[in-house]
Amino acid sequence: MLPNYVPILILGAVALGFSVFTLVLSHLLGRPRPTAAKSEVYECGMPPIGTARERFPIKFYLVCMIFILFDVDAAFFYPWALVFRELGVFGFVEMLVFVGLLGSGFVYAWKVGALDW
Repeated sequence: MLPNYVPILILGAVALGFSVFTLVLSHLLGRPRPTAAKSEVYECGMPPIGTARERFPIKFYLVCMIFILFDVDAAFFYPWALVFRELGVFGFVEMLVFVGLLGSGFVYAWKVGALDW
C-alpha cells in the first residue's frame, strides 16, 4: 500500500524543497531597502485617509453570512445530483424540504431588510 503513495510524497518533497529554496535564495540575493513609501499602508491603490478603526455597519456582516449560507448549499446540491436516481422519490422529497427551508430563510432575510444596503 505504501508504494502507491510514493509519487505523492515525492511531489510534496519537491514542492517543499522549491519553496524553501526560493525563500532562502531571495533572502540571500535581495537587499532590504526600506523607504517611507514602502512602509506606508497600501489599500487597493487608495491613499489611507482617517483611522483604521472604522466600524462597519451590521448589514455588511449579515450580507456576508447570507452569501456564505447560500454558497454552501451548492455543496449539498452537487452530491445529491450525482446520486439522484438511486435516491428515488425519498431523496427528491428530502431535497424539496431542504430547498423549502432554505427559501424560507431567504424570504425571512429579505423581509427583515438584511439584504437592503
